[in-house]
Amino acid sequence: MSAPTTNVERQASRHRGPIWGIIAALLFGGIMGAAITVAATDGSAPSGSDVQIDGRTGATEPAD
Repeated sequence: MSAPTTNVERQASRHRGPIWGIIAALLFGGIMGAAITVAATDGSAPSGSDVQIDGRTGATEPAD
């Protein structure tokens, strides 16, 4: 069975909005992924990283 006769210009105009939406979603996801990566790897030490807890006594000791 062959495909029906279609109007390609009309289909292109109907698909333009969803295609722009997909592009916008990809850009948003890329920007958010980059922001999360930068925030997670910014190089600063987390709070409390200068203290170790001795597992035997529970006392806090300065980190080496």
